[in-house]
Amino acid sequence: MEMHNPAHPGEVLREYLPEGLSITDAANHLGITRVALSRILNCKAGISAEMDLLLADALGTSAGFWSKIQVQYEIYQAKQKTRRHIDRFPQVA
Repeated sequence: MEMHNPAHPGEVLREYLPEGLSITDAANHLGITRVALSRILNCKAGISAEMDLLLADALGTSAGFWSKIQVQYEIYQAKQKTRRHIDRFPQVA
């Protein structure tokens, strides 16, 4: 089922991080820079497969959880743009 205007994974991640945990402490725990985590949380960067696995370990989510949110977000955003029509490939006998 397609979502209508799904949230950026950074918005969802904000809800998952423990209350009171600073971005700096969260980034250090994940082994990434504060800037990298801040870019995700501020919807300026997406979730990579490696980040998905780090978040799965740190938050107890399943592997692929964050990547699925990222893909849903990206597909929705791509569908909002005008694109040219492409016919289906012809059937080959």
